[in-house]
Amino acid sequence: MTKPSIPQGTRDFTAITIYKRNYILNTIRTVFELYGFEPLETPAMENLETLMGKYGEEGDKLIFKILNNGLNDSKNISKAKEGFDKLMEGKNTPQLTERALKYDLTIPFARYVAMNANMLTMPYKRYQMQPVWRADRPQRGRYREFTQCDADIVGSTSLINEVELSNIYHRVFVLLGLKNYELKVNSRKVLAALAQIAGGEQKMIDITVAIDKLDKIGLEKVKIELTERGLNENNISIIEKYLNINGSNEDKIEAIETLFAQSEIGRAGIEELKYLMANTSNVNLSIDLTLARGLNYYTGIIFEAKAPAEVKMGSIGGGGRYDNLTGLFGVPNIAGVGVSFGIDRIYDVMEEMNLFPENIANTTKVIFFNLGQNEVKIALQLMNTLRDNNIACELYPENVKLEKQFKYADKKGILYAIIIGTKELETKNCMVKNLKNGIQQEVAFDDLTVFINNK
Repeated sequence: MTKPSIPQGTRDFTAITIYKRNYILNTIRTVFELYGFEPLETPAMENLETLMGKYGEEGDKLIFKILNNGLNDSKNISKAKEGFDKLMEGKNTPQLTERALKYDLTIPFARYVAMNANMLTMPYKRYQMQPVWRADRPQRGRYREFTQCDADIVGSTSLINEVELSNIYHRVFVLLGLKNYELKVNSRKVLAALAQIAGGEQKMIDITVAIDKLDKIGLEKVKIELTERGLNENNISIIEKYLNINGSNEDKIEAIETLFAQSEIGRAGIEELKYLMANTSNVNLSIDLTLARGLNYYTGIIFEAKAPAEVKMGSIGGGGRYDNLTGLFGVPNIAGVGVSFGIDRIYDVMEEMNLFPENIANTTKVIFFNLGQNEVKIALQLMNTLRDNNIACELYPENVKLEKQFKYADKKGILYAIIIGTKELETKNCMVKNLKNGIQQEVAFDDLTVFINNK
């Protein structure tokens, strides 16, 4: 007999876990809609060509590819073997796979916009809450299947959008109790300026991919990787000087203004950072010049949200400006910017910090004990009335000992037990027992709804 199991990096969610996740999701959804965003959903799978080449060399390796149907058919075996050989050479082949599970929500969103650009009201503001999949190594806070919550704006280049997205982060985290969050920001334009003076614009991706690993592998290993990517000692020295810039936000701005004084794109990035700082005084904003976000499609301001320092956790959100992402799908010149919340990590942080409300479980409020057929008939009628008044209730399905029914109610955390026996049928009253404090009260059938609602 096969022992039941689930794939590594995935999870089953119990009722209490779902209640807590929904608390987070509903909080974020409410804030998104407060800022004028509307919902969208895209398929779990995309055509492989939609995803490949959009996330950089590291991201492309983590895309879950779906094998074509019918590969074990005798007619297709030779094609499948040929496709496998190409795959082992690092080449993607439609003979073996043409579809993949979506890696994030941004690229599928860009694909949607490209397909529907003529029908959308621009600027188009959408939010999306769906699972995504990555063939990553599972660890704390990192799963192979996880939920992302994105808010994106396309069709506008205004920096007001970056300000609003910063405020969304702030409002959500405060509502969830994560008041000591940190929102790190940088600009890909500043990083482009760094590439200009440290190896040339053609080294932009090499530099950002290496810098993006700084927190994980440290400066010395980043320098080794830069060497392996073809940068010389002088280039690496400039990058190291840049990475060692510290101090307040103002100190960092002053330092890069000096470093990139001759770079037009550098000055543009600095002005954007200054604008963001000037208009988000309520946000816990921190300029982090080491922030790179290794995805190739970012073009301007980039974000990374960090949990309160007392919890050891990676980023709990991120995003940025990605002008012309739809150009990848043949629809150029549509500007875009967006942010994402990492629900699974936020959940872990809130669990560790004990931030979920005590009464978060929207469980049954009232249970009717089963004492016989005649009693059940009345209980079913009363339950319909309670449910018409939005009171969650249930009837124990079997006529068993009261002890067993009490244990069931206790395990489910039900607040009230309704007992209807022979005496109660005659008097048209029921016995209502508060299962938390043990107090019992006799209540008329006709008054039951009002009685429960007033408790």
